Amino acid sequence: MTTALTILSTLLWWVLYSSVVALAAAGIGWCVLRWAERGGVVFNRLYLACLLWSLVGLGLIAIAAAVEGHLQPPYGALLRSGLLRWMLVLNMLIGAVLVWRLTPRIDAHRVRLGSACMAVAMVTAVGFGIATTLA
Repeated sequence: MTTALTILSTLLWWVLYSSVVALAAAGIGWCVLRWAERGGVVFNRLYLACLLWSLVGLGLIAIAAAVEGHLQPPYGALLRSGLLRWMLVLNMLIGAVLVWRLTPRIDAHRVRLGSACMAVAMVTAVGFGIATTLA
């Protein structure tokens, strides 16, 4: 019973943290996409793309931390690991595809792939800057 409750609690916290990260990512991505597309972007669809992206991303980071053995602070060694860098590249590719495929402009056309890549790069740069500051 304790194991089941632990797993359920872990999943709930994973979704909660992912939704907080997705809201911040959608805010940054919305500003970048409005600028890059020179028009409006549907925020709730961008939030959905960022939520799926953050769920996958936090899972990839947790896998890299478990494999590297850095589940407890300090995380400086984890940020320098090669496996985490490859996971971040994979995470950015997944994020660009999700933002590109799931986010329409207000004129019902899909955002351009280059704009989606720019939004994902900006979100990743801000996130990595925050992570290195906190680590």
